[in-house]
Amino acid sequence: MREEAGLALCDVTVRHHGPFGPVTAVDGVSLEVPRGTTVGLVGESGSGKSTLARAVVGLDSPCAGRITVGGREYRGRRAAERRRRGQQVQLVFQDPDTSLDPRMTVRQSLAEAAGAFVRLDRRSREQRVGGLLELVGLDTGCADRLPQQLSGGQRQRVAVARALAVDPAVLIADEVTSALDVSVRAALLTMLRDLQRRMGFAMLFISHDLAAVRHVSDVVAVMYLGRIVEIASAESLLSGPRHPYTRTLLSAVPSLHAGRRPAGEALLAGEVPDPASPPTGCRFHPRCPVGPDRHPGRDVCATRDPQRDAAGQPHRAACHFPYRADERPPQARRVPLDDNGDRTPRTTPEDRPS
Repeated sequence: MREEAGLALCDVTVRHHGPFGPVTAVDGVSLEVPRGTTVGLVGESGSGKSTLARAVVGLDSPCAGRITVGGREYRGRRAAERRRRGQQVQLVFQDPDTSLDPRMTVRQSLAEAAGAFVRLDRRSREQRVGGLLELVGLDTGCADRLPQQLSGGQRQRVAVARALAVDPAVLIADEVTSALDVSVRAALLTMLRDLQRRMGFAMLFISHDLAAVRHVSDVVAVMYLGRIVEIASAESLLSGPRHPYTRTLLSAVPSLHAGRRPAGEALLAGEVPDPASPPTGCRFHPRCPVGPDRHPGRDVCATRDPQRDAAGQPHRAACHFPYRADERPPQARRVPLDDNGDRTPRTTPEDRPS
């Protein structure tokens, strides 16, 4: 692993034992998140994104593969090992209502986190709590409030502050904006980008919201049925996806001009197959708009796993028949960067209502 890599996963596999047999939730995932960068992880519900996050922080144990943070591999569930990992990797959950103790004030929650790995006297704890609140843009008056006395956006900011209290090398944000309204969501995303620039942590950003992923991510990885099926820079992947699954995800994004969608632009159909019994060959082939169900001559999709040859494909696309670079989805546009380097969609004349 390169020295600048904050988080590296190598062939990580997580398997659960359910009532009807083993279920492979994460299957041979390799991913690298260098320090100071953000990798966005997208995919449908049930694709294994949250299970992967839980494996990184130690809540789920991989049955195979390696997870390294700052060059150090973490394995085992001993208390000392979990403690060292907790100092390096922190997870911000989707719902702050369940991740924050309703009986503890903001001050108590942050003080507990700040003193988890270092011994602090009372004055140092107070200074640290004040600094954390300032870091996430909250007034010090929030310190003596309970979580239920805060808005949803404020609670999520407290959850971020608590995660950053130990100055982690890696921050995992698991659907942190899904329960927030649009204006609060935008402010939180901008805050995360600013914090990353100041603190230099690596961030794995998990979301269904492709607009949010576009805004914060340097690299985007697409996950389907436990595997990474495409990965590339955010600009390249979102403007010119190569894997049919990525393209259908982008096509499913609501648009004011949905009626203008070309007739050949298929939306994602059907349900995710049972991970306990995944399809043979390409796992996406039963739902694929360019697979054997639509093109009878492409039987290879149902018999041969494209994951073997993905490393040699553009965007590491796990597909026997990937799209060409010039086959752009209709809603993909080049997104300019603002003065801070963020990707901010601009309104063009064709976007404005007539």
